[in-house]
Amino acid sequence: MQERRLSDWLPTTNKEVKIRGWEELDVILFSGDAYVDHPSFGPAVIGRILESYGLRVAIVPQPSVNDNLQDFEKLGKPKLFFAVTGGCMDPMVSNYTASKKRRDKDAYTPNGDKGFRPDYATSVYSKILKEKFPETPVLIGGIEASLRRVTHYDYWSDKLLPSILETSKADMLVYGMGEQPLREIVELLQKGVPFESIKTIKQTAVFIDKNEELPKNKNWEDVEINSHEACLKDKKTFASNFKVIEQESNKLFAKRIFQSIGNRRLIINPPFPTMTEDEIDASFELPYTRLPHPKYNKRGPIPAYEMIKFSINIHRGCFGGCSFCTISAHQGKFIASRSQESILKEVDTVANMDDFKGYLSDIGGPSANMYKMKGKVQSICDKCVAPSCISPVICSNLDTSHKPLTKLYQAVDKHPKVKKSFIGSGIRHDMLVPEFNKNADPKELDAYTEEVMTNHVSGRLKVAPEHTSDPVLKLMRKPSFKYFHKFKERFDNINIRKKLNLQLIPYFISNHPACEVEDMANLAAETKDMGFQLEQVQGFTPTPMTVATVIYYSGYHPYTMKPTKTPKTKKEKDEQHRFFFWYKKENKAWIKNTLTNLGRGDLLNVLLPENNSWRKNKGGKTRNTFDETITESKEPRRKNRSKKRNSSYNDNASSNNKKGGKNKQYRSVMKKRR
Repeated sequence: MQERRLSDWLPTTNKEVKIRGWEELDVILFSGDAYVDHPSFGPAVIGRILESYGLRVAIVPQPSVNDNLQDFEKLGKPKLFFAVTGGCMDPMVSNYTASKKRRDKDAYTPNGDKGFRPDYATSVYSKILKEKFPETPVLIGGIEASLRRVTHYDYWSDKLLPSILETSKADMLVYGMGEQPLREIVELLQKGVPFESIKTIKQTAVFIDKNEELPKNKNWEDVEINSHEACLKDKKTFASNFKVIEQESNKLFAKRIFQSIGNRRLIINPPFPTMTEDEIDASFELPYTRLPHPKYNKRGPIPAYEMIKFSINIHRGCFGGCSFCTISAHQGKFIASRSQESILKEVDTVANMDDFKGYLSDIGGPSANMYKMKGKVQSICDKCVAPSCISPVICSNLDTSHKPLTKLYQAVDKHPKVKKSFIGSGIRHDMLVPEFNKNADPKELDAYTEEVMTNHVSGRLKVAPEHTSDPVLKLMRKPSFKYFHKFKERFDNINIRKKLNLQLIPYFISNHPACEVEDMANLAAETKDMGFQLEQVQGFTPTPMTVATVIYYSGYHPYTMKPTKTPKTKKEKDEQHRFFFWYKKENKAWIKNTLTNLGRGDLLNVLLPENNSWRKNKGGKTRNTFDETITESKEPRRKNRSKKRNSSYNDNASSNNKKGGKNKQYRSVMKKRR
């Protein structure tokens, strides 16, 4: 690989600016992340995009906010504007766990060191810049700004906050992926249009005074949502806003959204159309060094970079629309795919890196298997308002062919320096099940599954069914757990036939809206019966701009306006999470007591068969044997369980139990019950 000079990176200091021979900067970008010049790092992408428009751009990564604030003044004042981003993650997610404990590491900082990114970084940086340079426009973007563009619930302060434009004092917000709006903003500025006059660029948000005339655009329809003040007064009012926000965010021809905040009006302009193949290829082919800035050489590796340095991003967007996920809110639900030629060009670049050992860590995207997928008839997509293309069923207009992806994997593996390419991104396993993906060719789905299992997995294939309860899954916008059973059958068949000895690792979430203790007990029982001892688990974390977060705060589902219960106290959350770890000694007594009190001895006998004296009959005699307990009350219990909120355990449980089936009586009884 070519030897790098300091000037190959965007300048970060006055010395580096002088090396380039610049006397003045057009844009100065402030970022909550360390500077990694790589297309997977948003701040680098924005810097390179601005550079490609002929601008002189510098970046100030992780400026100190705990001293005399010299980092905010060291490069002076830019000619056009300051750009601010909190980084690749919302700083509150980066700094805190789901239980609000401060994290020990920051993945986007050298050596994983914490303390280099302030809470609410975008607002902190922007306010400092507005105080020091009040006449210079500040443009904010990135995921923190994108997801906080309207009134939103902030989990970490437990408050309803206004648009980040209000808290940051910035002049404009770019939401979503920034290439397209930045292009138009820069074009207008280069023509001499004043920054304060730019108010009708798609995918941007600005404030105007309430008595100011609305910016005109004859091609847009308008919709007004409830004011920030109205949301503060009534949680149901706040919840009702979200349906409008989500639907307009996911439309190809969306309305302009207004919201009153104090004596001003927030204007959120419609999004741009999905990036074309040429546009997204161009973004990935900018002159990145693909390396952290040399200033970090002595500080240690940057964990997030180490994870992706040998990976390839092949598309953006996700049409899953999961209720707890922010991907579609930021990247959109329509898929923007790179050309195979562009991807192979990047593979060649990576393969020729000095420390490349022949292994690509990931060929993927937000969901690994959505590459090249789009509507068969575009005019149908043009009118669609559904937040998900695959929930509750896969849209008949969606082309879910996995053939282009299978061919891409095979083309990548033909590179002479690539020994193996892995799929590290999450795979939508439900799309590989013909019973769910009814419009796809089953042979094509099997060919993709076999390709992944045979050539692109290192011992473990990770998928995310998320839960076993159908009511919870419905709210999550995920399919019934029965389709995970179907996928596991196909996985096991290929595993045996190909003698692969692979493990299937499912991800699950506790504490999600609509989830109750019994649902978690069912989850534990059903997954144990399938042979899993769960490891990849997490508690639900409310993040702005998701259905689940709106429900968590307000108690109402924004689409139905029906009350929906959510575990909120620490005790409720801890108890639900404990069911994941039924196999730990310290949890067994608690599980026994909880399930006994709930009258769910059927689940207790699955999870802890050694606790076999859970119930007394009417005569006061204890039933002492596990086999007796099952056989004597088999039919009544089946009938009772069918009325429970989660029937999938009873209907779909697999008989290939490994962990829980060591007891021969248990296995024979479970077999009889099916």
